[in-house]
Amino acid sequence: MTAILLSSCPDAKGVVARVTGFLHTYGANLIHADHHADLAEKASFLRLEWEVEGFSLDAESFRAAFSPIAASMEMTWSLHFSSHKPKVGILVSRQDHCLVDLLHRFSIQELSGTVCFVAGNHPDAKPMVEHYGIPWYDLAAKAGDESAKAESESVVLEKIRHEGVELIVLARYMQVLSGGFLTESAAPVINIHHSFLPAFKGGRPYHQAWERGVKIIGATAHYVTQDLDEGPIIGQDVVRVSHSDTVEDLVRKGRDLEKLVISRAVRLHLSHRIIRHRNRTVVFD
Repeated sequence: MTAILLSSCPDAKGVVARVTGFLHTYGANLIHADHHADLAEKASFLRLEWEVEGFSLDAESFRAAFSPIAASMEMTWSLHFSSHKPKVGILVSRQDHCLVDLLHRFSIQELSGTVCFVAGNHPDAKPMVEHYGIPWYDLAAKAGDESAKAESESVVLEKIRHEGVELIVLARYMQVLSGGFLTESAAPVINIHHSFLPAFKGGRPYHQAWERGVKIIGATAHYVTQDLDEGPIIGQDVVRVSHSDTVEDLVRKGRDLEKLVISRAVRLHLSHRIIRHRNRTVVFD
């Protein structure tokens, strides 16, 4: 088992030395140490991971001993343990390719967490979700129906609170979450979508891209904020296409990218490799 410290603070001489020195004092055996100094932002970011065995502080003692040091450096920080398996909720609509891939990765423990429920506004994925022994919840949400949207968000919020969910993943959930939902859930939300925005909006972006003869298509995973599709980006990827590719080829390649990018983003989040800073991310991969 390991402990992981994520921190950010104003950049200054000796930041790394002070933190690693503190850990050394209590017997930490560091196994990973990542540091990034953003000279433009004048900010310092750290991810340190060490073995718990032989380290003389438990979580409570660590907080008591480290807090004064962190305060002196104006540091924002969080402590995590690899033994903790975060609880995850997934929302989906009709397209289930990202969901299928995520459930498989969770089932073989490639992703470190527990899927507590899947909820969707189309029933297509229900049999597959139940095959994994995961509870499924039907949502009434549909485009243009604010009452059904509010009812669906209420259902999901109740499940989040009851299960103690720590991460929400939108696996091609095609409904816009309200600001109230994002505030009340208190859990970060990760979304996946094509990378054509703002060029090709709407429900058929690959068809629009084919009509324009694009040569690259991509996918973007990001944290969800109240500004639609403008939250901090976690990861992106692209693949080249050519004049010989059909619309179906673009859709297939796009699906493959979306699966890869969202699973990578979820892995990075669950393994505590992301620090959010303003509307950006520092990713220690």
